[in-house]
Amino acid sequence: MLIKAGFDIEFETTTRVPLTALLSIHPSRNRDLLTPHRISVSPDIAIYDYLDAFGNLATRLTLPEGGARLRCEFLIEDSGRPDLAAPDVPVTPIEELPETALPFLLASRYCETEKLIPTAWQMFGGIRSARGRVEAIVDWVHRRIQFGYHHARCTRTAWEGYNEQVGVCRDFAHLAVTLCRAVNIPARYCTGYLGDIGVPPVDAPMDFSAWFEVFVDGGWYTYDARHNEPRIGRIVMARGRDATDVAITTAFGPAVLKKFEVTTDEVASEPDAVRQAA
Repeated sequence: MLIKAGFDIEFETTTRVPLTALLSIHPSRNRDLLTPHRISVSPDIAIYDYLDAFGNLATRLTLPEGGARLRCEFLIEDSGRPDLAAPDVPVTPIEELPETALPFLLASRYCETEKLIPTAWQMFGGIRSARGRVEAIVDWVHRRIQFGYHHARCTRTAWEGYNEQVGVCRDFAHLAVTLCRAVNIPARYCTGYLGDIGVPPVDAPMDFSAWFEVFVDGGWYTYDARHNEPRIGRIVMARGRDATDVAITTAFGPAVLKKFEVTTDEVASEPDAVRQAA
């Protein structure tokens, strides 16, 4: 299947403001692109990319006085298959995990594992299957938190989400990640595009989405506690310990967000789609 995706984001400033952004798709999806993925900036200013500590493609620029507009539109090929469940195997002992997975067992800014370890072990520690343990956590978080855009708060941690029982997709992901880590399953936070493909459309503005991945039997597998069902057409942009590591934009100074539009649509056959994207 083919997906047309992109964004149109505008900032207003009163002075020059340095900015970092994680607005590119993850390098692991580059081979699926059918048109170039290029971030255009208006006015025309210098920008450059670098790989961050987690292997994400990040962008640096300095917003000029008055602000700037960042845009991108691209066409990407997707398998059209829903998220693959982790294998039904025992939880991997800590001593057998690769060193690259260990950071995703630790507490982080928004994932306070130490506060939820007793609860997590009481509810999920008796489940021997790694997949069963993860799916039980996802089911529980899905029921625990009430979704609503009016509940959004950028400072809410997993512990606060657990107690407040409201939030948006990032809060579902943070709580599920924290509970998985608390019962010795490495989990990492993800952000990217997720349109209403293969599901009834939602009457709400499109946004970037948050989900998470767990390390089971040598591989990473995608789960989504907000939707609690395998989805089609995810396009990952960035992975990290939590939302701190994958912030869409970080402004080092006063910058007011004036416009924020995200597009993710399934499109027709390749020739027609390529012509539209061009």
